[in-house]
Formats: sequence, structure tokens, C-alpha cells
Amino acid sequence: MLRGIDVSSYQSSSYDTDGLSFVFIKATEGRSYVNPKLAAQTERARAAGLVVGFYHFLWPGNLTAQAEYFVGRAPERAGDILAVDWETTGDGTHATNAEKDRFIRKVKELRPDNRVILYCNRNYWLNVDTTSYAGDGLWIADYVTAGKPRIKARWRFHQYTDDPLDQNVADFADEAALRDWATP
Repeated sequence: MLRGIDVSSYQSSSYDTDGLSFVFIKATEGRSYVNPKLAAQTERARAAGLVVGFYHFLWPGNLTAQAEYFVGRAPERAGDILAVDWETTGDGTHATNAEKDRFIRKVKELRPDNRVILYCNRNYWLNVDTTSYAGDGLWIADYVTAGKPRIKARWRFHQYTDDPLDQNVADFADEAALRDWATP
């Protein structure tokens, strides 16, 4: 298992990279928010030689516009991983299954040189998702033992705690295998 973290504007741009193989960075949300620390957090990850992923917090509606907004602001580099963060929004709503699936497909169309994955928590995967479509891979949040999420589906990344920040593992033999997978 490889270790990684995910960061957003709530975390420092000088996060600790020791012992990490990857980082996911929040890039955008909806059609109006860009992480103000995106450039600095990306620079930190690249300087440490980490595999870099970017995620978009999905809101219901305007899926094509959200996908275009995301890919227009997330740095573009082959081998970076793109993710959709599918969960309950601040106003208590969430994108539908069809919207989540359309968003993933649109991002894959707009960025064919990047893997596109789904991030959601265990409850969403088991009780909200009805299509099981996760693009190129599933990034599951379940706060249990690292690498042992309580699901049967094949997963690539597991967020297992948020203390002191979001800690993740990746199901790859080594960093070279992760880099090979990340470059379709």
C-alpha cells in the first residue's frame, strides 16, 4: 500500500510530504470556486515528486459547465489523476447518479490523457449509488483500518481518517505501478 493525503484550502501549502507517494488537491467546486492555494499546493507536490491528483466538488445541475470549469482550472499534465467528489453539498443536496456519471464521462472526454475517478464515502457507495460507475477507479472514504474499507467493490484509493488531515492509501504494489496506471 502506498501512502498519500488530500488537501484543500483548509490545509497549508507547505504540507509534509515525507513518506508520501501521492496527493489529491481540491481544485474546484461547482462553477464558481477555485482553491486559492491550488498553484502552491500543486507546486509542493510536484517538487516532492508525488503523483498528483485534482478533485472537483460536484453540485447538482449544469454538469457540462462544471466539467469544463474543472478541466479549465485543474493543471493539465498527462499522468495526473482527476476525481469527482460526490457527497452532500452545503445546502443538503447532492448530484444524482445520472449527473455523477455524466460528469465523469464528460471529464474523460475533455481530458483523455488522464485517469478520472470517483470519490465518495461508504454510505454513498452502498446506499446512494445505483450505477456503480466510478470511471477509471474508486476512491472510497471509510474511517476504518487503512486499506480495509468495508465494501466489496474494487477500489484504488482509500481515505481512512481525517485526523490530523485526510490520510489515504492506494492499492498499488509500488509507486512505479501507480505512475504506470495513472498514465492511460
